[in-house]
Amino acid sequence: MDIKIQILNRTRQGLDVFHHYLGVKFIPNRSFKNPLYNDTKASCSIYLNKKSGIYMMKDFGDPEYSGDCFWLVGKMLGLDMKSDFKQILRRINEDMHLCIPMDVTTDNRNGNWQTNFAEPKPRSFANTASESYAEPKVDEQLSPQPNVKLAYKEFSEVELQYWGRYGITASTLKRFKVKSAKSLTGVSKEGKKYKIYSQPNEPMFVYHTIDEAVKVYMPKNKLRFMYAHRPSSEYVYGLEHLPARGHMVFITGGEKDVMSLAAHSFNAVCFNSETAVPPINIIENLHRRFKHIVLLYDMDDTGKKSAARIEQALRAYGVKRLELPLAGTKSEKDISDFFALGHTADELSRIITELIQKIYRKSSVIFKSCELDYANPPARSSSVVEVNDVPVGTCDNLFCLTGGEGVGKSNFVAAIISGTIAESALDAERTLGLTIIPNPSGRAVILFDTEQSEHQLYKNVRKAVKRAYLDDKPDFFHAYHLSEQSRKERLDIIRTALDMNFHQHKGIQLVIIDGVADLVRSANDELESVDVIDELYRLAGFYHCCIVCVLHFVPNGVKLRGHIGSELQRKAAGILSIEKDTNPAYSVVKCIKVRDGSPLDIPMMSFGWDKKEDMFVYMGVKAKEDKERQKINDLKSIAQGIFEKVDKLTYGEMVKAIVDAMEIQPRTAKDYIRTMRDKAIIEQLSDQSYQLKIF
Repeated sequence: MDIKIQILNRTRQGLDVFHHYLGVKFIPNRSFKNPLYNDTKASCSIYLNKKSGIYMMKDFGDPEYSGDCFWLVGKMLGLDMKSDFKQILRRINEDMHLCIPMDVTTDNRNGNWQTNFAEPKPRSFANTASESYAEPKVDEQLSPQPNVKLAYKEFSEVELQYWGRYGITASTLKRFKVKSAKSLTGVSKEGKKYKIYSQPNEPMFVYHTIDEAVKVYMPKNKLRFMYAHRPSSEYVYGLEHLPARGHMVFITGGEKDVMSLAAHSFNAVCFNSETAVPPINIIENLHRRFKHIVLLYDMDDTGKKSAARIEQALRAYGVKRLELPLAGTKSEKDISDFFALGHTADELSRIITELIQKIYRKSSVIFKSCELDYANPPARSSSVVEVNDVPVGTCDNLFCLTGGEGVGKSNFVAAIISGTIAESALDAERTLGLTIIPNPSGRAVILFDTEQSEHQLYKNVRKAVKRAYLDDKPDFFHAYHLSEQSRKERLDIIRTALDMNFHQHKGIQLVIIDGVADLVRSANDELESVDVIDELYRLAGFYHCCIVCVLHFVPNGVKLRGHIGSELQRKAAGILSIEKDTNPAYSVVKCIKVRDGSPLDIPMMSFGWDKKEDMFVYMGVKAKEDKERQKINDLKSIAQGIFEKVDKLTYGEMVKAIVDAMEIQPRTAKDYIRTMRDKAIIEQLSDQSYQLKIF
């Protein structure tokens, strides 16, 4: 049968080809904007030509964009309809997995390729967006699932060696649910049975996806791909293996590339075709979860053109493309070939770093001008963490440090920094009672100061360097003064500096934002506070670091002030509050929130100024009586807060109110209620509800 006719028959007379390659939603006979150029008016349509019986494209805005589906593919791939028609047919067959055998005699002028045996008719793999917008009569023509059965076997040594060339081990194959097939049995459109056996020189592998799609891959066969079971929606491979949040995800051209990247500790997915625009709903999901989405397509002409076109189509999501230093030949064109040729993950990381630097080349001028030049002190007058083995500052999370003016917050911040820049672990006494995890690999430590002068920032950095027993500032420690930048520029600079330093120092150990409230116009602006804290939380996840947010407010008991304080109380994994002791020469550090357990059970620490050391020093843990007194005062504050607008609450309502107010576990809230009752802070009424006692 004529190959051209077979393609038309299997693609609803070419309609599926238009859906597949255009990558936009459209309904036949209705006008839409042409995605092939910057179309401003919907004057393009796909219609059924009654004379020829096939679907055609007509653009009244630009008559040059008119023709059948074969013309469209040739136009997009830069192929000539006369001289390259055979290649156009082959690309449609491969990209849409139509499974039409092409190893036969041809007539290049007409594309009349004859076949000698029947093959099963797979469904045309159009974008699901087209299915949801198609007319009812067209939908009824969708073909059923392929009638294919597979017999499996263990991977042979030769097969494992094949995958091993790309760094893909047996454990990676198991993780991605790849199996070795012994044979494939199917029934053709005409009802004839056929069987394909795996051979040592022609192996057969099977991919399984989360939506139960089953795809057969025969790398040495001219018919490389076919479906044993089609996906229920958009075909996407590797999505279920991605982390919840991360720094970068690649979109590749095939399943082998996804596994090769995963085997080298990179995140990746692939779709049904690298020539079609990926489904927008999945791109939106990836955009929420990852800082960067990068196209990593084949280095042949088709791959490069497709990547450039899709990058433009998805520019609203910040999608970028990365080109590999490969020749673009059959054996040297994709990322799996890159690793097979002996290139390493470190080499790929360096190429990625160059891409990141290119992205931020313009904006880096601004943030670099804000970096403290420690070797040249500024002119005068122009300025991760445990407590008693309980984590308060952890990777991927926010850690809040709060307190009023003059309580020693800057010195406490310097103590935290000193533990991350020291050459070896510092004693807890040196870091004012905190246990700071050392940073032997020299990952970036970044300090942003939003309110103090450059000169004062220099003094604070010097305190941290001195406390760490160092003579000079390490190269991986960066301090930025943002007081003279606008609020919008401050957050932009923070984003840029984190991304640049993450790649320069192969990770980030700690980020401190001294004056987080200065990132919003008002600490009581609820919407802006939510947006800023959510963004900081996302950044902590992107770079797998701890972000310390210093809030210059005196807390109301155990409740942080302002909407930005409320958001920090909700999102932060740990909160420490610094306040003056009864003896004003000392400051007291108390825990307001920890992820596990009750913060009221953690001892209070104190520190004060030592003239001999010329710095604040650790003064020890407060007496148990002081801690108990403070605990009762904090519980009174909590009780007053939950009974502020009501006279009485049931036990369950009290638990919920405390959980909502404090962002703690229900079991901890129940412990609070028990202590409140024992200390006569609340009393139980005859109807089993509770009220606040007068004290």
